[in-house]
Amino acid sequence: MKKRYVGILMALVLAVTGTMTACGGESPAKPKPKSETVSASSSAASSEESSSAESTESTKSTETTESTESTETSSESSETEEKKVDGDYAYQLKDDGSIAMNYGAILHAFSWDFKTITENLQDIKDAGYTSIQTSPINQCAGTDTPLKIMGDKDDGSDGAWWWHYQPTDYVIGNYQLGTEEDFKNLCKEADKVGLKIIVDVPLNHTTSNEDLISQNIFDLCENPFHNNGDIASYASRKQVTQRNLLGLKDLNTQDKNIQEYLLKYLKTCVEDGASGFRFDAAKHIELPDDDEAFASDFWPTVLDNGAEFQYGEILQSENDRFEDYSKIMSVTASSYGERVRSAAHGYVSTGSVESYVVGNVDPSKLVTWVESHDNYCNDGEDSWFELEESDIEYGWAVIAARSGGAPLFFSRPNNASKDNPWGDNVLGKAGSDGYKSENVSALNHFRNEMAGLGEKLSNPDADGKVLMIERGDKGAVIINMSDSDFELKDTESVLADGTYKDKVTNAEFTVSGGKINGKVPSKGIIVIY
Repeated sequence: MKKRYVGILMALVLAVTGTMTACGGESPAKPKPKSETVSASSSAASSEESSSAESTESTKSTETTESTESTETSSESSETEEKKVDGDYAYQLKDDGSIAMNYGAILHAFSWDFKTITENLQDIKDAGYTSIQTSPINQCAGTDTPLKIMGDKDDGSDGAWWWHYQPTDYVIGNYQLGTEEDFKNLCKEADKVGLKIIVDVPLNHTTSNEDLISQNIFDLCENPFHNNGDIASYASRKQVTQRNLLGLKDLNTQDKNIQEYLLKYLKTCVEDGASGFRFDAAKHIELPDDDEAFASDFWPTVLDNGAEFQYGEILQSENDRFEDYSKIMSVTASSYGERVRSAAHGYVSTGSVESYVVGNVDPSKLVTWVESHDNYCNDGEDSWFELEESDIEYGWAVIAARSGGAPLFFSRPNNASKDNPWGDNVLGKAGSDGYKSENVSALNHFRNEMAGLGEKLSNPDADGKVLMIERGDKGAVIINMSDSDFELKDTESVLADGTYKDKVTNAEFTVSGGKINGKVPSKGIIVIY
């Protein structure tokens, strides 16, 4: 078995000692597109939080067709030109014409501190992102540990990223990311360049060390925690929502004082400039229609905080109630992430990448990724162990080009590699430049240009190593995973007639009478519009 940095055995051992990593990881729905067709498919995924993989789920695949209105025949596009919109996809644009947060690309600035993000705002904007997700900004445990992404000791005493997933109080600012004033300045400067800030929030639990938990929390009520022990069976919805996750103290989310205290924190984040939230381990907090023995109005209460966009980390597995969470917030398409990582190895057939593996949940309610910090940090077997950053670009080409979901790009540690996944291993500093590579940037700008348009996925010449994703009749992304150049010879296309140039290489592609011609280089990604 390949080595896991934070595996099940370590989790159990540390839970006994009382010091544990957090799982860390863990807009109203639009009508389904009128042109949508559905076919049955299923996906095999793997396990739950402790292995940071995803589960098996049967689902329906969604294939959307595209607008047939006319478009510009030139590949040159202007940010100021009036956007053409398919009514079924209007949700992707706000009333002022800007990109909606539940559609635009998100940069997960993993373990970057506030000042570092602020210093890189222009680069992030230039790379085509519309939002930035921070690590948790709450007061946290581990204040006396070095600023390392991951130290050598399993208990985190010589530094660990996961300390910020162990809240000690719900006030803004911690030793890893910076002060509340630093956060306010980040939000102010981000707004100047047109970027939104999403805050990662662990509301399910606090640190396992009671001595570090603020008296503010103990003063809220007689029993601020559930005190039911650790989760022993994920088959039990009650255990999943009412017991400790990996030894971390499970907050009494039914208590009104707890709810209001957390709501106050979220509102403060919004007042300071945050536009959205990611809720860590969201499925571990009960829904209003769960069993009456433990159901609560926690989510309706805390979601009423004024944020523009909110999504929950719902790692797909048994008893996840995925569809039910999607009715109140956006949700993470973790099983799809597994499919995309598999495709990044070289096989991009529509049968493998078209279904989002989310049952009846509308794609507008999804956050997609190639990899997340959970995959990378807790179980690198199908992340850094197998995929180089260049491989990640192929997966990003799939999710950034598609019409559904808000794609999230995980910023790997700087200079990370298969032999050294933590790279420079400096917590607070910027990650790898992979987030702003030529291909990634071109794909992000393509996504922005295609807002409001549907999609068509196809494998030219039925070749499972070549995938073409067309958006309306305006643009396409073509991925060639083979070792040979691929010639598009009178290949069927819905693009408008004209000559198009790849945004990175300037290679020309011509479309006439519903046929596209051009050469896609081996291991290449073509972006045209």
